[in-house]
Amino acid sequence: MMKLTTLLLLVLPIVLLSQKINNLVSYRDMGSESYFRFHYDNDFFSASDQNYTQGYSFEFANPIFKKNPINYIFIKPTDHSTTFGVAIEHIGYTPSDFVSPEIQTGDRPFAAAIYLRSFFTSIDMVKKRRLSQSLSLGLIGPAAFGKEMQTEIHKLTGNKMPGGWDNQIQNDVVLNYNIDFEKQLYRYNDLVSLQSVASIQLGTLFTNAAIGFNTSFGVLDAPFSLLSNSSAFKIYAYAQPVVSVVGYDATLQGGIFTTDNPYFISSKNVESLTAQVDFGLILKYNKIYLEYTRTSITREFRSGQSAKWGGFKVGYLFH
Repeated sequence: MMKLTTLLLLVLPIVLLSQKINNLVSYRDMGSESYFRFHYDNDFFSASDQNYTQGYSFEFANPIFKKNPINYIFIKPTDHSTTFGVAIEHIGYTPSDFVSPEIQTGDRPFAAAIYLRSFFTSIDMVKKRRLSQSLSLGLIGPAAFGKEMQTEIHKLTGNKMPGGWDNQIQNDVVLNYNIDFEKQLYRYNDLVSLQSVASIQLGTLFTNAAIGFNTSFGVLDAPFSLLSNSSAFKIYAYAQPVVSVVGYDATLQGGIFTTDNPYFISSKNVESLTAQVDFGLILKYNKIYLEYTRTSITREFRSGQSAKWGGFKVGYLFH
């Protein structure tokens, strides 16, 4: 086990996965092993309605999840600070013309996925390293009720009704493993920090890898140290640029078992390299966590366009 852990720590710094929902990075550390956090994304925040159109998650961490049998597959370094939890996540995608019932050839297909994610985070306070792992189980396709979700939201907001969900990626299984690694490179008091970040994701929904870093500045927490800023009030901005090498994307190409998708993007037309930037602002006060985030990504398939979206998170620490 020690040899495997050492190998991963040597290899992982060359790869990083850019994810649509990523709650396990250090600048989003809750500072507790017991908390609840809600996350919501929508391209409405960037004045658009296409590509990655919506995503949300309900995240719950608590020591009771140490008994989760899925944890047996995770690498567990000894003498580290640990957090165990689960999350329910839902993501949805639409082409530019989401109103037309016709297939939008050359654009992104309609797609939605829902899955349960079990996660485990381990922090080495001495070497300033953070290792996060997760396993996701769920479904992509009509069973993920992307059509119903977008239709109801557009009714509530008075927006145009989507008409092309009958052409969406069909039902298939979601089984994905993700491992993330961060190393703190620099920190100045509780004002500025810089981390290298790396991860790899393998599975039926997303398979890809890349490299990047993140930086935070403001009144900071200390997620890599036992000595934290004693102030109950923390506010800081962050930025995380990443470059991803794409192996497989079921939201574009369809699931690996189902072959009767009305429309999909062929593998030769999927961009093998993408760049993404996440940036935002986080406010913490006592047990309350608030965040506003924005994201930009280069085109993900050859006939596509770059995309933007925004989101927010609200969390509560139980102790």
